[in-house]
This record gives sequence, structure tokens and C-alpha cells, in this order.
Amino acid sequence: MKAQQMQLSVPALLLRARLAVARAGPGACAAAVLCVAGAAAWAWLIPQRAEQRQELARPLPLPSALVVAAPPPSANENLALFQETLGEKRYAEQHVKVLFGLAAKAGLSLNQGEYKFGYDKASRATSYQITLPVKGSYQAIWQFALAALRELPFAALDDIGFRRENIGDAQVEARVRFTLYLKDAQP
Repeated sequence: MKAQQMQLSVPALLLRARLAVARAGPGACAAAVLCVAGAAAWAWLIPQRAEQRQELARPLPLPSALVVAAPPPSANENLALFQETLGEKRYAEQHVKVLFGLAAKAGLSLNQGEYKFGYDKASRATSYQITLPVKGSYQAIWQFALAALRELPFAALDDIGFRRENIGDAQVEARVRFTLYLKDAQP
């Protein structure tokens, strides 16, 4: 009889397992699967954690040479860099023509502008404030303003104000104020 019990076939074992699962219910089966998965994950992580601990225990190699940061530029060097970026005062009219050309390229109507020179003694730079009343679509006005800043890197967009007569109007009136920072021509 013992020999007969020992020689259970695979189909008989599968039938017993199926009956045990049916008696236990889906909740217990899910719990058993999660326990087996957790035990497998734990068994897999133990060797990995041991390797990490060994790597962390190793001393770090010393750097061959210390890296020293460059000293910050002096005030005179900063001023020289600033002066290099400025536009030239003698080309102020050409810079205004560039602005008018960019406005025309964006499809804006631009008749005239207001211009005002100034001088900052501390930076030794001339400021040229240009206020342009433009009319066109909202998108075209922004495209014009951004194109002007790309074309004239020494320009600053100081102010932009929009006005629309009626809600349904496609045309927007705007006052765009740029300041060009210029230097005197170098001898």
C-alpha cells in the first residue's frame, strides 16, 4: 500500500492541487501568490544589497589634482565685456531703419516714432529710447518685438502696451518702447 501511495502520477497531483485551490478560495490563492513573489524578491535582493554594501565600504580614490575655479571677473573686466556688447552710436539711424524694416517684414503699419537720447556716466553708455506706435495682429507685433531683440542684441524691450478699439477687431494698436544701448565710436 505504501508503494502505491508513493507512486502518484502527475495528473493526480495536479487534480489534488486544483481541489485545494478550489477549497481555499480566490483570496487565499492571491495571498499565497503574493507571499511566494515576496519571498522570491527578498531572496533576489539579499545578494544585491550585500554587493552594494561592499561597494560603499571601498575607499574613494583621491583626486590627482585639485580643481580650482577661475576667479570671478573684476569690475573692469565686466565693464569691458559690457562695452563690447554695445552698439555704436554713429549707427543709430541704421538701427532705427532695422526696426522699421522688421516692422514692415512682420506686416505692421508703422508711420513714425519718438526718439530720445540719454547718457549714463557710470557705464559710459548712451541710451537711445525709441517708442514706436504699430498696428497689426497681436502675433505679428510679438514677432516684430522678438525679431528686433534678436537682430539688435544691445536693445532692451522696455514696454509694450496693446489697445483694441472693438473686441472683434483683428488689428491691434500697440506702443512698443525699445532702448538701444550704444557706445561712442572707438578712435
